[in-house]
Amino acid sequence: MSEYAETPRTPMPEGPGAAPAGRALTVADVLALPVLAAGQPEVVAGAARLGRPVRWVHITELTDPASFLKGGELVLTTGMPLPEDPAGVRRYVDELADIGAAALVIELVRRYHRPPAPLIQACRVRGLPLVTLAEDVNFLEVTQVVHTLILGSQADAVRRTQRIHEAFTALTLRGAGPEDVVRAAAEMSGRTVVLENLVHQALLCEPSGGTVDEALTGWERRSRVTPPVDRPEVGGPEGWLVAPVEYQGERWGRVAMLPPPPSGTPTLTAPTAPTASVAPATPGVSAASGASGGSGASAAVFGPQDVTVLERTAMALTIARLIHATPWERTAHRSALRDLVEQRHRSPADARARLAALGLPTEGTVFLAVLMDTRAPVDDTGLEPRLSEQLRTTGTAALVGTLAPARLGVLLALRPAQPRRSTVEQLGRTALEVDPCAVVSIGSEVTDLAHTARSFREASRVAEATRPGRRLPAGRSYHELSDIGLRRLLYALREDTRVQEYAERQLGRLIDHDARHGTDLLATLRHYLDAAGSKTGAARLGGLSRETVHQRLRTIERLLDCDLGSGERRTGLHVALTALDVLRDGGEAT
Repeated sequence: MSEYAETPRTPMPEGPGAAPAGRALTVADVLALPVLAAGQPEVVAGAARLGRPVRWVHITELTDPASFLKGGELVLTTGMPLPEDPAGVRRYVDELADIGAAALVIELVRRYHRPPAPLIQACRVRGLPLVTLAEDVNFLEVTQVVHTLILGSQADAVRRTQRIHEAFTALTLRGAGPEDVVRAAAEMSGRTVVLENLVHQALLCEPSGGTVDEALTGWERRSRVTPPVDRPEVGGPEGWLVAPVEYQGERWGRVAMLPPPPSGTPTLTAPTAPTASVAPATPGVSAASGASGGSGASAAVFGPQDVTVLERTAMALTIARLIHATPWERTAHRSALRDLVEQRHRSPADARARLAALGLPTEGTVFLAVLMDTRAPVDDTGLEPRLSEQLRTTGTAALVGTLAPARLGVLLALRPAQPRRSTVEQLGRTALEVDPCAVVSIGSEVTDLAHTARSFREASRVAEATRPGRRLPAGRSYHELSDIGLRRLLYALREDTRVQEYAERQLGRLIDHDARHGTDLLATLRHYLDAAGSKTGAARLGGLSRETVHQRLRTIERLLDCDLGSGERRTGLHVALTALDVLRDGGEAT
């Protein structure tokens, strides 16, 4: 269970009309309450504004009720004080609209049995929701029920806000990095949260209720049509809730909270009672921030809790940037590389979307994995920023990031016509300038992003088979799979006890004999195997007579209980002797 499992929205009282936890009670919520639904409410004007938050309920029979309002009130009236003349009706509605009343509810029981046409027209012009009640309703009971819900919601909101502040304070005190902050924000809000830099590259994405593919596909284009803001606001065609991340006037990027996709989690529209003729809530203004740049349906998704989460997220990211020296872009590259290497993406589409959002081409591209193992920790060498700058200068698309303390990974994303070998050669030379004993290894080229993990596995096997400081192939600054022969394969397997047991089983008695008697039969066997089973060749290599070699070989056959005339036996002894060299000195000899 997440450590923030109890931080998200505290459930509101169940039942019709109760607002979903985490946002204010709206006009549509109130109309769905049984106490009002019993009056058969019908929305005759302003149906598109039913998502307005209700701050309070006000009963009035005055001709100028606006003087007693502060905004956000649901105004209840029997219609008795309504002016007779159209001009007086327009003035009555204008005053309510100007003060910011949430809606006007009129009872059609005493004075009116149908709403006056001038009233309907005035409310439509001003966008003020007008609701009629066909049956008698106890207004006092309405105020009691609604005020209880409002006060309960406010107390709930205070508790939720307190938990949010406590959670982010804990993150800051423990020095959480940007990944931890974004993850916490997504868990607390139940929304997808994305951190981007100033050029609209999505550096970190924590999906919630969707996939990375849904969140990041076409990210740069979608982000650029979402205007910049100075405080948390809903904006853009998709209705993102965004906040800047900055310090002392210097802006570093922004963090975005995304509404659920249309085909995913439904938006938080208010419920309606089965008997009420209430239009769906489609507010045009966010209750959270008052911004009007985004779509109404998306804006209604976000409540005050979401704004608080995003504000604290931006603040925590600012602090993380100040206390962590690693730039966000480098953190993003490291995270993306590790996810590719360890195949942690949910799907190939998620992987493509994430890399595309970082600015890497994913279609019509050749991918090549490069690993660089250094003696000192990578962070101490300065190799990572140097390679990043080198690739940026040459216009080569790539991810560069530390995969382990002493291992740097590079994923090259090359155009088909772009030279691969020369690019890798330049990277290898740079690595060797930084650390002359660095081991640079590459995997095979792949054209599908989903296969990059295989390229990294191959590069890792090459690195495992290469001793630091090993001589490089002529004209190259890196090692590849084709360089791995028997000796380097055994070097990679040197810690496998089966290889150790094999070498001991094949040669142990011969080595023991040499140790006890001061002989050098092992050298004679080596010369014989190197001469491909030729006694004359072995004698020449060892500086011995052919007869002496013959006698020593007979002794070796007796000690090892084998026939050296067998090609298979000689092959087995050759493997064992090579394994022994590797186990003793790393096998750098030819």
